[in-house]
Amino acid sequence: MFGSLNCPIAATTEDKALTTRVILVRHGESTFNAERRVQGHCDLSRLTEAGQAGAQQVGIALQDLTFAAAYSSPLQRAQETAELILSSLRAGSAPPLHLRDDLKEINLAEWEGLTFDQVEAQFPEGFRCWRDRPQALTMTRTTATGSEAFYPVADLYEQARQFWQAVLPQHNNETILIVAHSGINRCLINTAIGLGTEHYQSFHQSNCGISVLNFAGELGDPVQLESINLTAHLGEPLPKRRKGQTGPRFLLVRHGETEWNRQKRFQGQIDVPLNDQGRIQAKQAADFLEKIAIDRAVSSPMLRPKETAEIILQPHPEVTLALNALLCEISHGLWEGKLEAEIEAEYPGDLQQWQQAPETVQMPEGENLQQVWQRAETAWQQILQATPEHITDRPVTTLVVAHDAVNKALLCLLIGQDPSQFWVFKQGNGSVTVIDYPHGIDRAPVIQAMNITSHLSSGVLDKTAAGAL
Repeated sequence: MFGSLNCPIAATTEDKALTTRVILVRHGESTFNAERRVQGHCDLSRLTEAGQAGAQQVGIALQDLTFAAAYSSPLQRAQETAELILSSLRAGSAPPLHLRDDLKEINLAEWEGLTFDQVEAQFPEGFRCWRDRPQALTMTRTTATGSEAFYPVADLYEQARQFWQAVLPQHNNETILIVAHSGINRCLINTAIGLGTEHYQSFHQSNCGISVLNFAGELGDPVQLESINLTAHLGEPLPKRRKGQTGPRFLLVRHGETEWNRQKRFQGQIDVPLNDQGRIQAKQAADFLEKIAIDRAVSSPMLRPKETAEIILQPHPEVTLALNALLCEISHGLWEGKLEAEIEAEYPGDLQQWQQAPETVQMPEGENLQQVWQRAETAWQQILQATPEHITDRPVTTLVVAHDAVNKALLCLLIGQDPSQFWVFKQGNGSVTVIDYPHGIDRAPVIQAMNITSHLSSGVLDKTAAGAL
């Protein structure tokens, strides 16, 4: 389904025929961000000193990449961020910068310039709608013929689609940089993977956060989310919790590397232990999370995730590790222990079907993805129900360590996707994903960051072994 670009990425089952890599960045902190004002189309907001420094840190983090082009919103907070990023790349490597109106932020005409507290006081019903069902919010805007009602989120989705349709065909087998805003960035991610407007808030975008999207073609073709909202380059290992967040946080980790990962051999439920590199990755994850308050921990009972969890928890000796067998890796049945070439020889055509339509594959004497979805959902519900709302007056943080297929299933479930979307999310060995329930487990979750691997190697790309599941 996916393959390698002309840049450092390992080829794997899920990395075939990639043609365009997109580095997506939100602008740096602005004066309106600092004052907690609604920005939207308003162009009075400028970068703060912290925002300027963040933009330069993004440029330094991206220095190993070669960009064919850079695109930015023309609003000054985004344009200035883009210019600072490009000025921080290696000398002579900055691509031309193109300003596009279809990268502007969401149009919240009636609220722009107001603080969020003022919006809540003056527009209580609209504010509640924005918080709980932003896709249903309506506003009025002025046009050449008068005024009209419109749906800001739906308009922004269409804007994102127009951008992808115009730009992707120009950049086959190239890497491009996009610098824009929180709302439009979320719409770019969502339209890329086919999420509807009801998922507008499913992914968080921090100031100067970096996301990596890999396209196999144009809009509508397969897309892989390699990572979402990386912030380690800013000195923030994990994105900050939202202001006023009362619900729990979950740190979803994939186990460290095994020798079979390195060999690209299907392991499934064969209990392969970590190799030396996998133990190093687990220790790197432990160092990365050492200063994070971890209150609870759950792992698959298989050797590779259990040892990964135990290493991560060494700086947290007060935390007891619970095991949940529903988190075990997918059973590949008779494929287990085999390389791709061996599977193709014994089961001709099945491997291609697994790569292109995984939801249709029944592993011989093993599982199908529907079965993995069912037990992953049950495991997650068990974890949620066992999670207290608070510990010592702060939200709870739970570590969950599992496997590639199970983690992919969980992430798809969190955004309402079915097994046909299995390959959308990348999960590197030793990677960390951050999932928040800002308003409690009975409300929608937010993927704050996905597939963080910056603690494992330099740069923003996932360079972990890209082997079979």
